Amino acid sequence: MTDTKNSTPASATLDSASRRTVLGVAGATGLALMLPTLARAQSAGTLKVGFVSPRTGPLGSFGEGDPYVLDLARKSLANGVTIAGKKYAVEILDRDTQSDPARASQLAKTLINSDKIDLMLTTSTPEVVNPVSDACEAAGVPCIATVMPWEAWYFGRGAKPGQPSPFKWSYLFSFGVADFVKSYLSQWAQVPNNKKVAALLPNDADGNAIRAAMLPDLTKAGYTVVDGGRYETGTTDFSAQIAKFKEEHCEILLTFPIPPDFATFWRQSAQQGLTKQMKVVQVAKTGLFASTIEVLGPLGYNISVAAYWHKNFPYKSTLTGVSGVELADGYEKGTGKQWNQQLGATLSLLDVGFAALAASSDPRDKAAVAKAISSLKTQTMMGQIDFAKGPVPNVSPTAMIGAQWIKAPAGSKFKYEYVITENASDPTVPVAHKLIPYAS
Repeated sequence: MTDTKNSTPASATLDSASRRTVLGVAGATGLALMLPTLARAQSAGTLKVGFVSPRTGPLGSFGEGDPYVLDLARKSLANGVTIAGKKYAVEILDRDTQSDPARASQLAKTLINSDKIDLMLTTSTPEVVNPVSDACEAAGVPCIATVMPWEAWYFGRGAKPGQPSPFKWSYLFSFGVADFVKSYLSQWAQVPNNKKVAALLPNDADGNAIRAAMLPDLTKAGYTVVDGGRYETGTTDFSAQIAKFKEEHCEILLTFPIPPDFATFWRQSAQQGLTKQMKVVQVAKTGLFASTIEVLGPLGYNISVAAYWHKNFPYKSTLTGVSGVELADGYEKGTGKQWNQQLGATLSLLDVGFAALAASSDPRDKAAVAKAISSLKTQTMMGQIDFAKGPVPNVSPTAMIGAQWIKAPAGSKFKYEYVITENASDPTVPVAHKLIPYAS
């Protein structure tokens, strides 16, 4: 279950780059760590941080950029960190869930019980985040997660509205249904349409959370929602849903599919004439990454997305000091692949994780780390994180910004360009383009 080749311990000396890193983390958490103190800090062993995400399988696009981001973090942490006068080496142990919830749970338990981690970080969809969070909650290990609707994380794991949080060890900073709705309504208003929404939602944690919380909000906003019904992951024939959406003359598509399912649905929609009537094609999950859009060919142009990060977000990483543009450009240069929004989210997770360790009185004391997370306020590449001001306990909300995949200008290295179309959730993010109708 372990993958030791991805576990790189940091050395015990502090060079100038490491000093800047530690001071950046300290600044984010209000700690006053001075350079003379760092130089005299005593060695206190190694901090072990688990990192669990999907790199392969149907959700593998979420983890596509993880090796690059983790390499940046390891370089920034190469000479360790100093917290409360003690110097620690740092080891990040990253694991691939292979998009399997059962494997995610088992990997988390191994990291907890065998590797003896001090902190768990996990990201990308309920299929990964929820089982990892549950394993940490059961074991009493602090866990920070991101990139899934907070409703599916909080209520999906047993919390009840209006009641105290049942969670002591697990925390999430991420978007929620209200953030999607705000972005979607802002985008949809840019394109004339009949306000009839075709909802294609899977029978999974994301789909069920969106169905219960978002569809009523869209109805209140004046949209008519045509629900295609709960479909199972791996469905190969969407003819019934397509026929229903055509019959109801829907001009907006709303969907939260995994990539293989959307590719099947959208190709069948093109064959059966549904794509021609769509003014807005709003795609979560699958719509997030160039790699999953490119497989659609021309059918991918003008697909709309709500983005949790974009390279033009005006924030820097407190851990590495890089800006969004620097992160995206470095990734493209280093890998030859187009940048994706998970790069910023993964680095933000590392920003928050090490800010929490720095804010604790003792990073080896799990209760102290959990307490530090509960009141943590820090800056990340995704914006400000504040666990004291969430919609529910243990949660800090993040913005969702409207974006669209359009045809890249002639001479571009990549086929698609990912542009920001609205910024209702964070006006500091620059808007680059008005939403283009899908079938224009």
